[in-house]
This record gives sequence, structure tokens and C-alpha cells, in this order.
Amino acid sequence: MAEWPVFYTRDLIADDLLEIGDGYRAKNSEMGDSGLPFVRAGDVHGRVNTVGTDVLSIESVSRVGAKRSQTGDVVITTKGTVGRVAFVAKDDPEFVYSPQLCYWRSKERGKLLPRWLFYALQSNEVKHQMGWSASQTDMAPYLSLTDQRNSFYLTVPPISEQIAIAEILGSLDDKSDLNRRMNETLEAMARAIFKDWFVDFGPTRAKAEGRAPYLAPEIWDLFPNALDDDDKPAGWRHGKLDDLIVLQRGFDLPKPKRVEGKYPILAASGVNGTHHEAKVPGPGVSTGRSGVIGNVFYIYEDFWPLNTSLWVKKYRNSSPAHAYFLIQTLDFASFNSGSAVPTLNRNHVHNLPMAVPSTETIQGFDRFVSPLFQRKRFNDIESQTLDQTRDLLLPKFMSGEIRLREAEKAVEAVA
Repeated sequence: MAEWPVFYTRDLIADDLLEIGDGYRAKNSEMGDSGLPFVRAGDVHGRVNTVGTDVLSIESVSRVGAKRSQTGDVVITTKGTVGRVAFVAKDDPEFVYSPQLCYWRSKERGKLLPRWLFYALQSNEVKHQMGWSASQTDMAPYLSLTDQRNSFYLTVPPISEQIAIAEILGSLDDKSDLNRRMNETLEAMARAIFKDWFVDFGPTRAKAEGRAPYLAPEIWDLFPNALDDDDKPAGWRHGKLDDLIVLQRGFDLPKPKRVEGKYPILAASGVNGTHHEAKVPGPGVSTGRSGVIGNVFYIYEDFWPLNTSLWVKKYRNSSPAHAYFLIQTLDFASFNSGSAVPTLNRNHVHNLPMAVPSTETIQGFDRFVSPLFQRKRFNDIESQTLDQTRDLLLPKFMSGEIRLREAEKAVEAVA
């Protein structure tokens, strides 16, 4: 064990090394169309999401003071699911903190490195303190600002050790984040191809207008030369959704009966644990049926869809990749049964009118996007390994149990 000094946050604050603050208590009337993103707890998962959030008006932003983000801030969720942590990188958009969040801000970076602080707040030492603070109230879990400022403590290594720890763990996180951003680009590319072929009917329109081919000849030849009276490719059959895919309700699996295993459990909101058995062979597609409607998931491996989801049982004139993007184009919210809990009736959805392309066109699409999906899968597996390595090293670093040279060798093996 490294014999590093322990500092209470109150002393770090008194020495002007650290600032701990909470968010701005905004009124609904202070939101606007222009200003800064107003970030809440649900937007914090390792990084801070600023897309699709409410916007605090320019007039109100001028009143928030220090409660707007700065590069190097460490963000903590303090209400609901407490203790999720994020780091504000230099290329992140500026935002305003909501009362569901607190920020830890290093004021002397030569003594307290911001990125090391990000990892320190994920250590077992600090997690224990967060759990203690959140248990002190009879209300919903809440992480007290007073506790953070006065009662928390940190074991702080020398700045040279902080830099080394942050660099090693940061290299793993940076590579995982690069994979995530690459996957977003790969999926956007595949989605653009789907939209061009099956929504905008781009190749057929180009042919009808006499424009030059922009696909390989064997793919270009799959598309008709004209649009019909309904503005669909001539020769594509007019049918319904269930001429393309058949959706099926998922299976019951109460939590007491779940046995952790290698197969993902798919709920309406996505993966919700694992089980030792699977009900559906992968690759497959699942979407929400009850509670959360509209999210669509592509699952590479065998899986168990819960009864809150719908899964594609048959690909009559489709494929997993085609169905994944097809379902995303459907306005499932309009089929909500009207109950207090949003619910989707698959029988209603099956009657949606659809243009049915040829089987050869679907096969051509699969050949086109298959390399993109394969690369995504590789990135996912690599990121999982990176994350597991990071989670293994982090507590050992923070306790001083592992030497930096040993950690560097472990990182070299996966990064």
C-alpha cells in the first residue's frame, strides 16, 4: 500500500485547491430557444450529453455564476441514481448544471490534477462515502453538498503519480470513446444508405431523371427505372409491414428467476442484465412494447427479449440490418393504446402500409452495410475489453496496490 496523505475536502477547499458546487435552480420560464444546455442527472454517463436537453435562456445564463461548466470539471449525480461521474473535456460544449448535479473543480492543477480527480471519485474510498451520505436521508437517495464539502476525504498521491494514473486510465477511456464515436459514424453511414434506398428511393429517382449511376453496376441494376403513381419504385409491391417483418411479444422472466449468464436480456429501454439462457438467436432486432416506446436495438448475439419488448420473429422480406433501420422510421408513439403506461399493440403496427422491395434489393443492402456492422461489432468487443481493464486497474491504482509499470504492461496488451 502506498503511504499517501489523506485530505478532507474542507481542508482542500480552505487551501483554495478545490471548489465543490451544486447546480442552478432554474424555473421553467427561464428556458428558451437560445442559450446553454441545462444538464440533468440523466445526461451524465462518463461523459456529459448536451444534445436534446432543455436550454437555459441567455438572460438566465448571465445569473448562474460558477454553475456553468469548465474544462476539467468532474460532475457527480446527486439525486435519484447518485454517484454517476463524468469528466468535462476541453472539446465538450459549455453547459449549465441543474440541481441534480454537483461539480468538483480543481483550482490548483499543479497539486490536484482534474483527470486524476475524475478517477478518484470513482474509487472504492469515495464510493463508500457517497453511499454513507446518500443513506442519511429518509427521502429518495440524495448526496448532500454539505457532506461533500465538509466530511469527504481523498487519499492524494504526489502530482507525478496523479499524472501517470490519469494517463494510463485515460488512454483506455480515450480509446473506448474513440470506438464509440466511430460506431456512431458507422451507424450514421448505414442509416444514410437505408434512407436513400428505401425512404427517398434515390437510385430509382436518379434513373428516372437520367442521372449518372452512383452505385456499383450490380447494385444499380437492382433498382427500377421509374416511380409509379404512388411515388414508389415501379414494380415494388404495395403491402403492409407484416409483409416485411413479423413482430412478437417478448417473454416473461421475473427477476427472482434470472440467472446471470452470457446472454443479454432486452427490455423496452435496452439491455437489462444477463441470463444463462436465450430465447432468440442472434443477430436480432428488438423494440419497446410497454413503458418505453420507440427505441430500437440491434443484438449481435443470442438474447432474451422481455415481455416489455417486441422482437422480430420473422424476416419475411427483410433482414436484421434492414429491419433495424426500418423500425426506426415508424411512428410508434401514434399507436400508443392510450393507457397510463405507453403500450404498443403489434397487430396495429403490422397493418402499416409499406412498399415491398425485391428480395435481391434487401440482399444487396446487406452486402453493402455488412462491413459497417462487422466493424461496429469489433469496436464493441474491443471497448468492452478496455472498460474491463480500466475497471480492474482503477481501484488498484487508487489504493496503491499496483505499481505503474505493471499497469503499463496490462494496458499495452489491450490498447
